[in-house]
Amino acid sequence: MSRPRFRVLITDFIQEPLEIERAILGDIAEVIAANAQSSEELETINENPDALMVYHFVSIRKPLLTRLTNCKLIVRCGAGFDNVDCLLARERGIDVANVPDYGTEDVADTALALALSLARGTHRLNQLCQQGTQTWTYELAVPLHRIRGQTFGIIGLGRIGIATALRAKAFGFKVMFYDPYVVEGIDKAIGVTRVESLQDLMRQSNFVSCHCMLTPETHHMINGQTIEWLPEGSYLINTARGAVVEPEAVLRGLSTGRLAGAALDVLEQEPPSADHPLVSAWRIREHVANQRLILTPHAAFYSVEGLEDMRRKGAENVRRCLLGEKPRNIVN
Repeated sequence: MSRPRFRVLITDFIQEPLEIERAILGDIAEVIAANAQSSEELETINENPDALMVYHFVSIRKPLLTRLTNCKLIVRCGAGFDNVDCLLARERGIDVANVPDYGTEDVADTALALALSLARGTHRLNQLCQQGTQTWTYELAVPLHRIRGQTFGIIGLGRIGIATALRAKAFGFKVMFYDPYVVEGIDKAIGVTRVESLQDLMRQSNFVSCHCMLTPETHHMINGQTIEWLPEGSYLINTARGAVVEPEAVLRGLSTGRLAGAALDVLEQEPPSADHPLVSAWRIREHVANQRLILTPHAAFYSVEGLEDMRRKGAENVRRCLLGEKPRNIVN
């Protein structure tokens, strides 16, 4: 048997056994899992692969890119690709691709689950009852308003944004979106309302759900000023990228009541430091954030099927590239 002529390095997150990747690539490539926990650790690994499969624990920047003399493709096995220096990769002749459709349903389901929990107060009621409240009555939830007719604002109407919009409509929300990069007519096709500015969206929304990429334009897009545009007692959900939302602004919004609740599946720093202001407040029983904030550990993307899709589609794209075909979903 001839030795595989290519080498594929999985940088992080996915560990042995690599049945999915080797079933797709094993006849043409040696597949190696680096299992790096940081970018610095990855930069010390003595490999020169023909392709990289990258997840979200590491960043692919200049120190590593300048060492990649054989690499033809970097696949970011996920939708976001802000942890890869796409411009430098292009200068070095390396295609960068993502896997934009692996978890569309899963993230949309999570966004709606978080919104519904905030809207109906289920997480808060569960917590109060678990803590031994003396009042076993609906009055613990006061005030809550009926979902039907409230406005659900979406930032970023891509695949996940559309899936979230359709789910929100099914629950009776009036759905609006802001996305200056979406072609005309999408609003007509799925029956939602387009607004022309973020301020317009925020001023009219009872719920805001983030579904945009992280770029210089969207970094801290949700901040103290934009939260103040919301109606009093609104809700914020983020299942996109942590740095889209400024955490200190969420804490202030909860403290003033501008936000009646927030649900964040992603944070700018993951895992958060022990003294992270938002996380620290969330853990204090007497703080408003303790009952009004839901934090989950970057898990919105996950399902057994979604993770398999992510791995399989990433590996299939690598195979296309190594066999001389044009990769799909090139982002640079």
